[in-house]
Amino acid sequence: MADGSSGTPQTFYDAVGGAETFRTIVSRFYELVRDDEVLRPLYPDDDLVGAEARLRMFLEQYWGGPRSYSDQRGHPRLRMRHAPFRIGFIERDAWLRCMHTAVASIDSTTLDDAHRQELLAYLEMAADAMVNSPFIGP
Repeated sequence: MADGSSGTPQTFYDAVGGAETFRTIVSRFYELVRDDEVLRPLYPDDDLVGAEARLRMFLEQYWGGPRSYSDQRGHPRLRMRHAPFRIGFIERDAWLRCMHTAVASIDSTTLDDAHRQELLAYLEMAADAMVNSPFIGP
């Protein structure tokens, strides 16, 4: 996909509205996390704002936006960064439920069906990769 002005390929990040779209998704996601009985205990009280910023920077970078995440934090190493937390199927499903709701908050003009499905497929794959506990429940 080219951006009409220069003929260079347009990134996913640019195609879906750039920073504003990712800011909206991540902000909505953390609104839901704050009220989620499964996910909220996984976050220290004083780090929700930091967690929100890190997720936003990670997603922006992954989808072709600014490299702020790597510039500030180095290689993502997602499994290593999540290893201290017990993440089972219940936690994965709660995370995906909140993320699906957050993605659904973006209108279809900004995030068309093809981009929406690509984003959700990645999020589902990433959530599956974070499961590190054989336990099904608390």
